[in-house]
Amino acid sequence: MYGEHHVLIEDFPDYRETIHDLKVKDAEFARLMEEYNRLTKEVEGLESRDEPVADEHMEALKRERVHLKDRLYGMLVAKR
Repeated sequence: MYGEHHVLIEDFPDYRETIHDLKVKDAEFARLMEEYNRLTKEVEGLESRDEPVADEHMEALKRERVHLKDRLYGMLVAKR
């Protein structure tokens, strides 16, 4: 949603400690989280600057971010 800020810890507050542990101890989780944060920053930047961008490009960025979020969530659930 436009203007909504996507931070993994805010989206999954019950997993705060697990997110921290995995970020420190699991290189794959840390890499995926870094990519998720990069995409989030890119999408939110495009939205906030109201830059002209093709709908297809914006939707592709958002789909990739959702895919990463799903993978990260799966890792969180598996860790618990």
